[in-house]
Amino acid sequence: MPEHLFFIALCILIVAFLYSCVGHAGASGYIAVMSLFSMAPAAIKPTALVLNILVACLGTYQFWRAGHFSWRLFWPFALPSIPFAFLGGYLNLPTHVFKIVVGIVLLLSAARFFIGPPAEREPHEPSRAVALGVGGGLGLLSGLTGTGGGIFLTPLVIFMHWARTKTASAISALFILVNSISGLVGNFSATKTFPGFALPSAVAAVLGGAVGSYLGSRRFPVTTIKQLLAIVLTIAGFKLIFTQ
Repeated sequence: MPEHLFFIALCILIVAFLYSCVGHAGASGYIAVMSLFSMAPAAIKPTALVLNILVACLGTYQFWRAGHFSWRLFWPFALPSIPFAFLGGYLNLPTHVFKIVVGIVLLLSAARFFIGPPAEREPHEPSRAVALGVGGGLGLLSGLTGTGGGIFLTPLVIFMHWARTKTASAISALFILVNSISGLVGNFSATKTFPGFALPSAVAAVLGGAVGSYLGSRRFPVTTIKQLLAIVLTIAGFKLIFTQ
């Protein structure tokens, strides 16, 4: 229905804006929106991945252009995440309980940001071995949960003081991009189909993502970024718990 299409696009625009402010692309939000409007499950995943890729491209560009991106910090997380994201997407596990546990972890992380976000202090990068292990684990987690992985990477980097808040957002944007491309290629290889609804949704996502990533990378102060991250973690946590 045309009116349904309008409301879906509006919701996608809001999700893209909110998530892109913190360097995320919004897969969990898009999936929740499309599920609420009873879209076919076979169309939801590839559409969410396409929107994820578009918004992650915008976020990567804006945070990189603003000078927040660190290649040295990024690549050890990303290198093992891509094959493990494939593995997580390939595995057909009973993930109901797993998603509930992960959702609770995200909600607890959100509560920590709401109560008192960690103060900015001099960052110390993790060792290569730790970063590679974390990247592989988050890649597997992203494949199992159907997200780009940034929802796990950003709060971890901030809480461990591995990077400042905007640098964490910058590396998460590209981390999400490479994992989402990997997931979309895997999905298309399996289904050989592509939903037509993805095109009109993409317009809304690009508009919201462009504004959000610009404000997040250049205008919003760090405190605002952390408050928005808490909101994003809350949305993602509830999505994982209640949308199975």
